[in-house]
Amino acid sequence: MQRWRGLEDIPEGWGRSVVTIGSYDGVHRGHQLIIGRAVARARELGIPAVVVTFDPHPSEVVRPGTHPPLLAAHHRRAELMAELGVDAVLILPFTKEFSKLSPADFVVKALVDKLHAKVVVEGPNFRFGHKAAGNVGTLAELGETYDYEVEVIDLYERGEAGGGEPFSSTLTRRLVAAGDMAGAREVLGRPHRVEGVVVRGAQRGRELGYPTANVETLPHTAIPADGVYAGWLHADGEAMPAAISVGTNPQFDGKVRTVEAYAIDRVGLDLYGLHVAVDFLAYLRGQEKFETLDALLERMAVDVKQARELVAAEDEAGA
Repeated sequence: MQRWRGLEDIPEGWGRSVVTIGSYDGVHRGHQLIIGRAVARARELGIPAVVVTFDPHPSEVVRPGTHPPLLAAHHRRAELMAELGVDAVLILPFTKEFSKLSPADFVVKALVDKLHAKVVVEGPNFRFGHKAAGNVGTLAELGETYDYEVEVIDLYERGEAGGGEPFSSTLTRRLVAAGDMAGAREVLGRPHRVEGVVVRGAQRGRELGYPTANVETLPHTAIPADGVYAGWLHADGEAMPAAISVGTNPQFDGKVRTVEAYAIDRVGLDLYGLHVAVDFLAYLRGQEKFETLDALLERMAVDVKQARELVAAEDEAGA
């Protein structure tokens, strides 16, 4: 899959394509419906499917300080889109100047002049252009002028998550913030993932017999509620069962919120400086301060046992 950062990265002579535009944070199951339809139309027509997205999130430019917690970094979104069959991802730098483009100017600059859109696939609430003045009706009207078709897809999948609320990035962020990993997984179609570089921490886990990877998460990451979780630590192409701690470590009067993952039953791992990913499978318990160190160690042994069993059962079910 091709990845372009800015309109100038699009190859000269790029032909017609099927395009869909959006932030697509998380590439959740509703997003997958739209992107999947764009890919299907592209295959029918024998032309590429292109996803257009933005960096930074438009809200951070239009209303600084309102950047939502991110469910997936851009490289992760691109990986997920590639799995859906997307041929190219265009990441448009979202600037003040860009935010002032009228709907018509945006269509001409991106969809017509550069991507030569033949079909544009969107959800019903898609908005674009200065002050979000354009909608799918505007898009369709401009399509009559510039020779592209617009297809609107209902992305509102529902399940048990959020009491039957339609799947959305907003719902997923709320579920993650509440530690509801099962609900987040239902919306995303996979476990929620946090990424970052392993840095040196206080190394108390090592002293206690549970050496952890202290993950310095990417900016604006959607981090689950404080507590202990079962999941996986992905490093060097390997997915290792893990017990994961999120919080400030109140046992030692910590102040900084961290994400730490203990790779269960692994000895001698050296992950410092590596970019790793942590997948959250299940919430085990809240963050606690124990009366004694022995009580903490007893509870950690229980946590690791629970995490080991949950991940093993999940791995077996997926085998």
